[in-house]
Amino acid sequence: MSAINTNVEHFEYDNKIVRNFALASIIFAIVGLLVGVLIATQLFMPSANITQYFTFGRIRALHTNAVIFAFVGNAIFAGVYYSLQRLCKARLFSDLLSKIHFWGWQLIILSAAITLPLGMSTSKEYAELEWPIDIAIALIWVVFGINMFGTILKRRERHLYVAIWFYIATFVTIALLHIINSLAIPVSWTKSYSIYAGVQDALVQWWYGHNAVAFFLTTPFLGLMYYYLPKMANRPVYSYKLSILHFWSLIFLYIWAGPHHLLYTSLPDWAQSLGTVFSIMLIAPSWGGMINGLLTLRGAWDSVREDPRLKMMVVGITAYGMATFEGPMLSLKNINAIAHYTDWIPAHVHVGALGWNGFLSFAIMYYMIPKIYGNEMFSKKLMNAHFWLGTLGILFWAVPMYIAGFTQGMMWKEFTAEGNLKYGSFLETTLQIIPMYMMRAFGGLLYLSGALIGAYNIFKTMLVGKLIANEAAQAPALEKVFVAQGSDTYWHRWLERKPMPLLVGALVVVAIGSMIELMPTLMVKSNVPTIASVMPYTPLELEGRDLYIREGCVSCHSQMIRPFRSETERYGEYSKAGEFVYDHPFLWGSKRTGPDLHREGGKYPDSWHYHHMREPSSMSPGSIMPAYDWLLSQKLNIADTKNKLKAMKTLGVPYDDYAIAHGEEDLKIQAKGIADNLAKEGIKVAPDKEIIALIAYLQRIGTDIKKGQQ
Repeated sequence: MSAINTNVEHFEYDNKIVRNFALASIIFAIVGLLVGVLIATQLFMPSANITQYFTFGRIRALHTNAVIFAFVGNAIFAGVYYSLQRLCKARLFSDLLSKIHFWGWQLIILSAAITLPLGMSTSKEYAELEWPIDIAIALIWVVFGINMFGTILKRRERHLYVAIWFYIATFVTIALLHIINSLAIPVSWTKSYSIYAGVQDALVQWWYGHNAVAFFLTTPFLGLMYYYLPKMANRPVYSYKLSILHFWSLIFLYIWAGPHHLLYTSLPDWAQSLGTVFSIMLIAPSWGGMINGLLTLRGAWDSVREDPRLKMMVVGITAYGMATFEGPMLSLKNINAIAHYTDWIPAHVHVGALGWNGFLSFAIMYYMIPKIYGNEMFSKKLMNAHFWLGTLGILFWAVPMYIAGFTQGMMWKEFTAEGNLKYGSFLETTLQIIPMYMMRAFGGLLYLSGALIGAYNIFKTMLVGKLIANEAAQAPALEKVFVAQGSDTYWHRWLERKPMPLLVGALVVVAIGSMIELMPTLMVKSNVPTIASVMPYTPLELEGRDLYIREGCVSCHSQMIRPFRSETERYGEYSKAGEFVYDHPFLWGSKRTGPDLHREGGKYPDSWHYHHMREPSSMSPGSIMPAYDWLLSQKLNIADTKNKLKAMKTLGVPYDDYAIAHGEEDLKIQAKGIADNLAKEGIKVAPDKEIIALIAYLQRIGTDIKKGQQ
């Protein structure tokens, strides 16, 4: 035992940075949810696709980035900075770094808001931003890490509370994920190509994509739950030992689960199986965290009835439990075969996003804002109204999408007694679920209404009170404490007092699964068998593919035919790993709002594609696809064509020097051929228009296999 420390130090907490991140979070919550309601409306009202810059394909990524990184990201930083100072009994390490972090993050969000509607996208889910912005994200993340660890190192509290473990794991893992997934060869300031191709790119992307959910939308919120829930309920965390088991098992198992997004695809079977096994195992730590949270409320359920913040926490934690049970279930191949590519998946995602992330973010702000303004929330009734509108919004969003998902999965697979597809036209399924899309938009509107009420309530609270920008605090200086070795948690008690070993331990735990999963697919060639007939894209096809990426076509169309009879009957021969070896990036997609396109090449004449892009309903009556009429008039920009070919050659695509030198010439020859072909059918279009390049790409997709069979 040590002597009582009488060396009390006086310091101040920085509440201004907390206020700034909270304000940004609230503003971007409204923006992100508003864009979400717009894209939900576009799926049953194509006329809502206003201008080429606000089509579903372009602004879906704007919605996901806004809610994940702007709304939720800012809420994380506000919650972390508020709790970290109090858990460490120290002011943040650097006021300057705090300001750089805040303004840097907002500039990144602004750059996303500008570039994504302009079509500057990598197409990789949750990682659509181009390479200069990726570098900025990495730098600002490092600033956040230095500020966090600097605060931890100058703490006056020896013990690192459980919330801080999760903050540390979040920082180190997101850095690893972001850097590895974002590696690319730049073509220009606004264009780059992923260094990975096809199967390898898909594996790396979903290693990142699933763990962006795990380590940006889950682990920091678990840390926030472990701090704010006990504070709100005035109860200690239910089980310290369970929190240890929860933390280490969660971060170890989560990193393996990415391949469950790629079941029945061209990914090697061993990687798919690993993803399934570890996804099933994830139920234990995930529910361990949920149970630890809910049992923290033992003896405080009367408070839950009275306190809207606790209501939000309970619904949020319950939503986390539901989503983390459903995720492993969707990783079972027999369930995945029905659910994947359907609206079941967005329903699953939004239970977690709206319930877990959304409700916890607002509950935390309802707790923090009165504390830093020295008053109470402006209106408890408005908090309750927000809670009920948000809860109803989640139900009206998710339930119709579950119904839509089941409907799609069943209709796509149904055969007649004669052995033919009962619903041969993909559009038949789409028309069946449009009422569900309308209900989803209504659910989103309810949730947005609740958020608007919450924003008004918070702003009024700020106006009534006065920010305590520098909150006075005091605590004894840190002194050395010895831990009894007889304790069964001695090893962890020691680790909790050593932030750098804890960081290294977390990094090692997440790196194990990452290396075992990624390295064989990246290094062992037999994992991706090549096909002799598969050739690189022509310069015109490559430009057309980039237009396909620019317009966000991958948001609605997959390019991966799974080995099911229902899919090969509908689309053609199933997809092979070797077909994608020159695809930088991969475009397998994760949702079919429209049909799969992997065997689209040669399926229709050039004129069909022209009319379909000009007015989709003229070729597919009842289609919910927007018109892309600007492609017919806009001139194809070929200024970077040579640089694109050079970048592809650097990545191993076999373009020789002659092909690169004569790329523009070959492009113009192929474009003239397509324009002449259209002219024969009475369609006059200049060969230098964007539509020509897109038609070239669409007519190429999936045709190399056919050439090899001739």
